[in-house]
Amino acid sequence: MPIRTNRGRTAVYRRLWGWPLRSPRHLIGTLVVLAVLVTTVGIVLPKAVGRPPTGLSAPRPTTSTSFAPRPGLGTATAPATPPTSSLPTRLSTTPTPMSAVPNQDAIRVAKQWAAAWVNHPAGVTNAQWLEGMRPYTTEEYLTAVLSTVDPANVPATKVTGEPSIGTSYTASMQLVIPTDGPKVSITVVSTNEGWRVADYDQAS
Repeated sequence: MPIRTNRGRTAVYRRLWGWPLRSPRHLIGTLVVLAVLVTTVGIVLPKAVGRPPTGLSAPRPTTSTSFAPRPGLGTATAPATPPTSSLPTRLSTTPTPMSAVPNQDAIRVAKQWAAAWVNHPAGVTNAQWLEGMRPYTTEEYLTAVLSTVDPANVPATKVTGEPSIGTSYTASMQLVIPTDGPKVSITVVSTNEGWRVADYDQAS
């Protein structure tokens, strides 16, 4: 009897293992059943022993770490308010010049300068011509502009009339003087040395 029982069990096992190999459909069905069993065991078994399923990690506890600020780098607080100054605000505009009665010294200097400007006989050098205007001209204008002029190119030889006032302020004046050439517009300014010519151009 024991021998028959063992043979019977062996025959049953052979039938079970041989069933998947009988056809491709049996084999695919067997593999699907095995995959479901393995997945179920992988999920149920860890829950039974108190562990998370395979492939899933337990959430890490979050901790807040604070760092002391490095000297000179500051913190994440609001930026400090810049210091205020009690100094008065500088004016970005220049004051408007004040009109004034024409200054007689300014008119005299303009006439003397014009007389020296038209005085350029043949053969006069630039240095000689400049010396005639030096007492009536600012040093900056004499050096920067008039020193580059050839006296032979001055288009006038004499003054032909009295100056007419264009604008008159407390520290400057603009006059127009006629010559035997073009009219000359002359700007005279008040300096520490007195009134001096600071610019000239052909009048329109």
